[in-house]
Amino acid sequence: MPVKVGIPRALMYYEYFPMWKTFFEELDVKVVLSDKTTKQLLNDGVSHCVDEACLPVKLFHGHVMNLIGQVDYIFIPRLKSIAKAQYICPKFIGLPEMIKYSIKDLPPIIHTEINLRKSKAQLVHAYKEIGRYFTNSNQRIGAAYRKALDIHEQYIKEIRSGRFPTEIIERKKITARKKELCIALIGHVYNIYDEYVSMNILSKLNDNGIKVITSELIDDQIVQHKVDCLPKKMFWTSGERMLGVVMHLVDRDDIDGIVYLMSFGCGIDAFIADLCEKEVRRKTNIPFALFTLDEHSGEAGFDTRIEAFIDMIRWRKKDESNVSTYG
Repeated sequence: MPVKVGIPRALMYYEYFPMWKTFFEELDVKVVLSDKTTKQLLNDGVSHCVDEACLPVKLFHGHVMNLIGQVDYIFIPRLKSIAKAQYICPKFIGLPEMIKYSIKDLPPIIHTEINLRKSKAQLVHAYKEIGRYFTNSNQRIGAAYRKALDIHEQYIKEIRSGRFPTEIIERKKITARKKELCIALIGHVYNIYDEYVSMNILSKLNDNGIKVITSELIDDQIVQHKVDCLPKKMFWTSGERMLGVVMHLVDRDDIDGIVYLMSFGCGIDAFIADLCEKEVRRKTNIPFALFTLDEHSGEAGFDTRIEAFIDMIRWRKKDESNVSTYG
């Protein structure tokens, strides 16, 4: 019977799952995913996590609990940096300890540190360490690593071609019935693509005939060109990307609105969302809306705000193009 490794369907799952899955399967390890987010799963996470944590971290706790009893290991890498000279959210660094001391009866946790702040070469050593849990063959680990990198590059190319991560991972198609408007949806991948947390915002926009652009669809070189113009370097990888994408979008003439989806309690979001809104207001009259997510899922109010935002854009394009977006 193959060894089973559990991967929580949360946080960086939407960025790296194809890579992780390929690496483990190349070493004859069976990958087990936690279930999709439900109210019960979220409640489990909230009840076992510290109150001060943000919604995505609380949800991650619930996904870990969902894997208990099903796997031999749980994969929770200590993500310190995923880009040179930058850092990721501090909560990712301490995530293995948060899980270990908050949840009982856990299987062993694979918590290898991934820190690319100085060099991408560290990634090779990190995957060697992970591979050692299952084989002593450097040749097998190296081959699995190279295959995983190839799959990750293909995954990124597919995303840049216009496909959402969930379309690729879950093999489903999201297409607008009639693309009347184009709205940019800005936010962390784990907020946007988790259907329960985001209250299925992608499908709701799609059902309203909206073409959606997310941060992941914009090429890295375009984003980097924009952020290089900032007076001070941004140290947060995800924050820099979201701000760079907004700086790019305000120079385009095909964007009808921008929605920023943030989670309550996220320090990076609180800072970056404000910078993004100021960038939009300073340079354009594109309508901008900020939606805040937390564990209190009031979907009716959320739907009303989305519908009102779309209606406002349509009315403005049709009859009131001279009216200020911000009153």
